[in-house]
Amino acid sequence: MEQRIFEDISVKPDDKELSVAYGENHALWKEIRNFVFERDPKATEEWFTSGKKYGWSFRIKDKKRAIIYFIPFDNFFKVAFVYGEKATREAFDSNLSAEIKAIIETAPVYAEGRGFRINVSEPIIIEDIKKLIAIKLSN
Repeated sequence: MEQRIFEDISVKPDDKELSVAYGENHALWKEIRNFVFERDPKATEEWFTSGKKYGWSFRIKDKKRAIIYFIPFDNFFKVAFVYGEKATREAFDSNLSAEIKAIIETAPVYAEGRGFRINVSEPIIIEDIKKLIAIKLSN
């Protein structure tokens, strides 16, 4: 069962807590975060909460939209994206893995776009996530 961490909304997580929570996988979080800032140096980052039920999440955004969300769980984290129609088409036309394309294809579609989440616990997924970030930033 997936267990969220950082549920106490009175205590904002920091990098030290992330390092303890993820151990070696903390490097994956940092690699993804750093990649976004390499591609968009003016982006901003923030911890935010949607209430007690959800705990803390982390997002990186530009002036008008969220680029990527990080959702902390016990022993892994998820990244989340919201893609409009153009970005979704670009993702399907790209060389993303079949697994990632299936996640996007089955994701619910909302007024603001198609929202999907990807579990991150292994380095093998990082290249696809970087491609997703590049697609998001180009649209």
